[in-house]
Amino acid sequence: MTYGSSSIAGNLSRDTVVLATDPIPSYTFGCLQKTTGKSVPQQGLLGLGRGPLSLLSQTQQLYKSTFSYCLPSFRSPNFSGSLRLGPKGQPIRIKYTQLLKNPRRPSLYFVNLIGIRVGRRVVDIPPKALAFNPSTGAGTIFDSGTVFTRLVEPAYVAVRNAFRRRVKVANVTSLGGFDTCYTVPIVAPTITFMFTGMNVTLPQENLLIHSTAGSITCLAMASAPDNVNSVLNVIANMQQQNHRVLFDVPNSRLGVARERCT
Repeated sequence: MTYGSSSIAGNLSRDTVVLATDPIPSYTFGCLQKTTGKSVPQQGLLGLGRGPLSLLSQTQQLYKSTFSYCLPSFRSPNFSGSLRLGPKGQPIRIKYTQLLKNPRRPSLYFVNLIGIRVGRRVVDIPPKALAFNPSTGAGTIFDSGTVFTRLVEPAYVAVRNAFRRRVKVANVTSLGGFDTCYTVPIVAPTITFMFTGMNVTLPQENLLIHSTAGSITCLAMASAPDNVNSVLNVIANMQQQNHRVLFDVPNSRLGVARERCT
């Protein structure tokens, strides 16, 4: 099989898996023997998508296709976070947006992104850049496996330019895949993702990434890659940090609430 730019060889296995005190008999999983490339973490992957062999699908009777996670900041000393499986113990006070299904990408969690605000001003983005399109696979997803948010090019350029105008620092440089970087301390405006029924406002800690030496600060977003994902907006894990993200598949909704993850 392939994953990203890497290839995987292994066995499809079946065994009883125990999560906390919950036994899951006849659980099917991949047991890797060989990987090539750099995009496959050696510790493996936990599948939380909608595919038939995902953890969510195989434990549907037990956990009712409901889960949430809270990703800690990369600056967290513990860096543990939490994963809650099943409806029990999920937050009650949380805002939701509708989950959408896209037949071109059936395992992904699509939502309806209707606008983006930088500071208090809504950015002028061509509607097509945010539109959900089942025939092309276009739209917006929440994805914990992508590190930095990627926006389709017209949307990213508009947000990036609005961000630069608010920062008001003349010298903008680049670093790696980031094109909006600064060599002096900055105060970043908030960025708000506006979904149907829910807004998610990101503070500076969810928006800025710093070089190892700490001398360069970058907006931690980029344009979508020039490949099959060029039509996809991805709300990635850095932007999700210190939020509880709840996936309620039976009720076709996704919730987000601020939470300090440890």
